[in-house]
Order: sequence, then C-alpha cells, then structure tokens
Amino acid sequence: MQNVTGLRTVEWKNNKVIMIEQTKLPNELVFVEYNDFHQVANAIKTLIVRGAPAIGVSGAFGLGLAVLQSQANTRDELISDLEKARNILFATRPTAVNLGWGLEKIMNVAKTGESVEQIRELVISTAKKMADEDIEINKAMGKNGAPLFDNNDTIMTHCNAGALATVAYGTALGVIRATRESGKNVKVIATETRPIQQGSRLTTFELKHDGFDVSLIPDTAVGYSMANGLVNKVIVGADRIVKTGHVFNKIGTYQVATMAKQHGIPFYVAAPLSTIDMKTKAEDVIIEMRKGSEVTGIGEKKTAPDDINVINPAFDMTPPELITGIITEKGVAIAPYEESIQKLFEANN
Repeated sequence: MQNVTGLRTVEWKNNKVIMIEQTKLPNELVFVEYNDFHQVANAIKTLIVRGAPAIGVSGAFGLGLAVLQSQANTRDELISDLEKARNILFATRPTAVNLGWGLEKIMNVAKTGESVEQIRELVISTAKKMADEDIEINKAMGKNGAPLFDNNDTIMTHCNAGALATVAYGTALGVIRATRESGKNVKVIATETRPIQQGSRLTTFELKHDGFDVSLIPDTAVGYSMANGLVNKVIVGADRIVKTGHVFNKIGTYQVATMAKQHGIPFYVAAPLSTIDMKTKAEDVIIEMRKGSEVTGIGEKKTAPDDINVINPAFDMTPPELITGIITEKGVAIAPYEESIQKLFEANN
C-alpha cells in the first residue's frame, strides 16, 4: 500500500466527495463516496472524517455538493439553499473552529457570484483550492516546527493530528515527518486516546505505514513514560485555539501537558491559522459531549454496568502556561501568546 502521506483523506472527484472511512481503520482501508451534502454532514458527525483541518475542507466540499443538488433557478434561491446546507453542516461538530471557517469562506465566495452557474463554479473551485492549500500549509508548518526537534528525540503525541486529520501530510505528525525529512532520526510514542482510540487506530497506523519507529502506550502510562525518561518532547494538534493561547484539543491533552510541565518536557501544539479563533473567549467555547456508549463498552462488548452515568467530553482546554510554543504555517508563537499570535496574523495579511 502507498504511504499514508500519499493518500488524500478527503477529495473532490467527478462531482463527488471521496473520503477514507476512518472508523474502519486500522483493519481496512475503505473509501466512501458521497453525492449528497447530508451524507457529508453525517460523515463529520459520526467521525468517518475527523480532525479540524479535514472537517473544514469536508464542510466546503459539502457545500460543493449542495450547489449541485440545488434546483434553484435564481441567484437568491441558490444562496438560500446554501445557507440551509451550511446550517446543517455547521451543527455537526461545535468545538472545531475549522468547520465554521471552511463554511464561511465558501459562503462569502458564493455571495460574490452573479448567476446560478457562476456561483456553482466559484463554490466548487474554491473548495478544491482549499484542499490543495491545506497540504501546502501543513508542509510550511512542518518546516517551521522541524528545527524545534533534535536528532534521536522521542516525541510523544496524543490523538491523531496526522495525514488522516487533514487533507494529507498532517499538523503535529506533519512536523514529525518534516523533522525526519530534515535528516534527523526520531521515534514516536503514541497514546491510545480513549475512548475512540484515535491514537491506536489512526496515529500508529499511519506512522507504521510510513516507516516510523512508533510505540503505543495506554493513556494512563503518560506519567510513567515521562518519569522514566522515555520522552524528550510532546507535540499535539488542536481543534480550536483562542487568541490568549488556550488550546482546545482531544480530551486528555490537558493531562499530557500538565505531566510534561511537571517533568520539564517541552510541549508544542501544531495548528494552522485557520484553527485560531480570534473572537471567542476561552470560557465561551462549547465543549462537545458525546454519547455514553463510547465509554461503557468497546465495540459490541460491554465494559460497564447498565444505566451508569457517563461524562464523555470530546475535548479539554490546555492553558497557555503549559505550552512551550504554537507552530503555525507563518511561524511559531511563544508566550505572551496574545502578542505573538497577533503578529502571525499580521504577517499573514
């Protein structure tokens, strides 16, 4: 099988959206194709596609399908149909900021169209361009992050911020890939990332495929690994970063960051500027709560008593004082974050 970095997690082909069905990994590599934006919304909701950058592009592609599905004869009718599709797609995952960013970008472009035909063309071409740009952004991020890692480092990562979380290449794993491409030898420790197991199912799958020395640990062995000198650096992705440098990422990230601080291990976050939300305050970010059955069993096998209360947040918040640096396509932000993040946006304009 080709390298995972050579695979596209999500792409537009023959007016259809094609995705890797990530719930089937690592047992089988299955591609699904959709011609209805409702199918894309369902794929985002059920984690067939996941990872902030990937769902941002998937949302854009969903609107691409919506313009093709619409029976509208006038510009205003088509914009109205697109607004309805945007609301359905947006409701699927509330925490990751890239979804709103991708949908907003497409809506803004659509509104510049003067005819039904022009809007269709603009929406589809912009969505395809966003997918191509995602790969370039990840490679730029990798280039900026690689100098922060040393030869023979063992790097811990949590969840999956790899090729499978983006269109291709990856954010946190993109930095790890770029570090190796710069000639350094690195090993990786991946946490299993309960309860959906994105670490064991996805991160180890893609790193093993790409020839990395990767070890899997239970989430509960983070402290053990750090206390025993098995880890030199940590890198994770993000679903949302606010301007103060508070990072929202997969549940368990806060624990990893706290342990890293305790053991004097640098903790980095890799995310594109599109993941940084300059408007929302940290306390106003909605944390998605997921169904209890993800925790009360593994697959069909029950591991908890009936009718037990379950608290199953999908994300947690890591405060800026635990973060060594935030790696973006425009450079690395360091404390004080409000200042350095602002500078990256200024450099982007």
